[in-house]
Amino acid sequence: MDKTWAEVTCEVPAAMVDLLADFLVELSGNGVSIDNLELDTFSLDTVEEQPVKTVRAYFNPDDDLEAKLAALNRFLREQWPAGDDTIPPPPAVATIREEDWATGWRQHFTPTRIGRRLVIKPTWEPFAPQPGDVVIELDPGMAFGTGTHPTTRLCLEALEKLGPSGDVLDVGTGSGILAMAAARLGARRVVGTDIDPDAVEVARENCAMNGVTADLVTTPLAAIPGRFDVVLANILAEDLVRMAADLTAKVAPGGALILSGILVEREPYVIAGFAATGLVLAETTREGEWSCLLYRAAP
Repeated sequence: MDKTWAEVTCEVPAAMVDLLADFLVELSGNGVSIDNLELDTFSLDTVEEQPVKTVRAYFNPDDDLEAKLAALNRFLREQWPAGDDTIPPPPAVATIREEDWATGWRQHFTPTRIGRRLVIKPTWEPFAPQPGDVVIELDPGMAFGTGTHPTTRLCLEALEKLGPSGDVLDVGTGSGILAMAAARLGARRVVGTDIDPDAVEVARENCAMNGVTADLVTTPLAAIPGRFDVVLANILAEDLVRMAADLTAKVAPGGALILSGILVEREPYVIAGFAATGLVLAETTREGEWSCLLYRAAP
């Protein structure tokens, strides 16, 4: 029988879209869409500003959906903008087939060049590489991450600028795009970890398809042995700060820590959260409303 998903649709003021999207990614473990545009396929700059936006998330209907809907309703009531006299409308829930979900966004995922050499292309699209191109084929499935959202792109650009690395750790690997890029750019060893076993399975399939060797696990960060020349973490700002000590502990002497998934307005919060780690903020890059921080460890 075809797998089905619960599509949960929220109509919210534009001011709370980013906050709600972050919450839904955490609550569902899957990607979200805004006004029918995939959050990890489009730059948010391409979304026409409207006072009310539609945010959709996708849940496994067998995974305690009622409890998650209750949590979502509480979140909407608590975070509804002050001064807005309207009452949060209840989320709409529809059942869709996985095939319908997939074909709905695939039309928007096309080959994309990132930095000087990296090209991310969907498995179903033809592409003629230029000499020196590093082409990564991707079939994200339900995992969050096609590589073209600014947060992922900033990470990939920072990784490319670092050049070939020794050991690389990708925290929150999702579809495995950062792990694959690290391997293809010359890393000696790549470890990727994600709390979502479905994401890890998708990442393993993507690595196999690209002929990439990476150790992809659901092991908690603190339990991963060893230290790494490069640590990547493209996750929410709050989680970056919460995990600051564990992330720092995984960076080898002289190594680099790349942090993304940070709204520009949350930069000071993340920088303050890493102030006591002993790492040095070496570079800040931004695209639109998103920021990427590159830290260095002392030799």
